[in-house]
Amino acid sequence: MSATYRILPDRALVYVRYEGFVTLDESVAVIGEYIHDPQRRPGQMQLVDLSAVTGFEFDFVRLMALQAQKAAIFRPADGIQTLLVYYAPHDEGYEMAKLVLRSWQGVPSVMATIQRHESDALDILGQPERRMDELLSAAG
Repeated sequence: MSATYRILPDRALVYVRYEGFVTLDESVAVIGEYIHDPQRRPGQMQLVDLSAVTGFEFDFVRLMALQAQKAAIFRPADGIQTLLVYYAPHDEGYEMAKLVLRSWQGVPSVMATIQRHESDALDILGQPERRMDELLSAAG
């Protein structure tokens, strides 16, 4: 599967990684796993690593349906917002992130941004590490 996630509960952070050619079915599957994860909490920050993406399925109608599902997950609970940071150093991942970012417009419970540098993505999320592998190692 080209989509995986890992919850870092001590950091209130979810690390999501997409690799290769990303399909909407894979995104649906990983979101389904996350919805039922006992460590999922409202307001967990999301770090979406698109550094290994080589391409993605473009089906705008299905993407909007998927985003509607995700918007329900990130619905504000007691005014809690979710911070989403897309790390996209390469053009393929960046184009994917731009498309997804547009779909978050008008969802007040989500603040989303795209970053081209690891250190910037981690800094926005308040993490002291400068690289993803350092973050994942430190988080245990």
